[in-house]
Amino acid sequence: MSELAQVLRHVLPVEDPNVLIDHFTGDDAAVYRLSDDRALVVTTDFFTPIVDDPYDFGRIAATNALSDIYAMGARPLFALNLVGFPRTLLAEGILEEILRGGSDVTRSVGVPTLGGHSIDDAEPKYGLVVVGEVHPEHMVTNAAARPGDVLVLTKPIGSGVIATAIKRAEAPDDVIATAVDVMATLNAEAAHVMTRAGIVAGTDITGFGLLGHVRSMVRASGVAAEIDSSAVPVLPGARELADAGHIPGGSKRNLDDISPDVNFADSVDTVSRILLADAQTSGGLLLAVPAELVAGVVSELKERTPAAAVIGRIVDGPHGAISVS
Repeated sequence: MSELAQVLRHVLPVEDPNVLIDHFTGDDAAVYRLSDDRALVVTTDFFTPIVDDPYDFGRIAATNALSDIYAMGARPLFALNLVGFPRTLLAEGILEEILRGGSDVTRSVGVPTLGGHSIDDAEPKYGLVVVGEVHPEHMVTNAAARPGDVLVLTKPIGSGVIATAIKRAEAPDDVIATAVDVMATLNAEAAHVMTRAGIVAGTDITGFGLLGHVRSMVRASGVAAEIDSSAVPVLPGARELADAGHIPGGSKRNLDDISPDVNFADSVDTVSRILLADAQTSGGLLLAVPAELVAGVVSELKERTPAAAVIGRIVDGPHGAISVS
């Protein structure tokens, strides 16, 4: 049992019939039905700085929090700030820049920030609570993948490795700039393609890494998956930095955690395995696309998202099992 599972075993199941999604499926947000045609979608996410520029940190954190709403096929309504920051640095303007970055992102998609909560904290932290809305019959979950579905990823992976290199002052400027651009790209366009195509199975890629989120999907859906590692897009510079040893502790733990459920082909090298488990921040959407829709979905995603890669497929097999070639 993973550390997270050990903690969550103390959280009792919810028996309210209006609770459509809770923590037991490992989905991206909670969903609570208000009426036959309306449901609230609620999420929260915050973390410590992963880049040096406070404005960029704010943008990435806000983009990351909004992603959970988009991954559920929902429309974000409003947000609340969550802030931990040392009082001794308030006069430096750093927190102002973090909040400006977050606000610029939420305003860009018409989502008002209505307040929030802050605490005095020696280590800065920032994120959002986001409330959205979805029709109960149109929500997207990680429990709806079916054999024959094709797995499509909308952003390259490797942000965890790059963030670790940034902390060690070892990441080249061009690598940082590209990673920031990708992490600050909202999943709104990908979600638009997803919902318009009628896709019902999806998730976003964040702290558990690509393979961790694939496992959550196939476990919740009662299926298995096959992944083509050579088809998975990787951020420029991430492979070289991982090979140089800039590997987050979280990514190593992810790889250890998924190992009982993943069968790697001998051809998949160590760096590739690390990248597939790399703990992401503000990653892309992973969509389980019915085969007949793949060509149109991928074509549209290529015009709207950082990547539109077919990386594998859903198959019959032991629930939660993943084969990586």
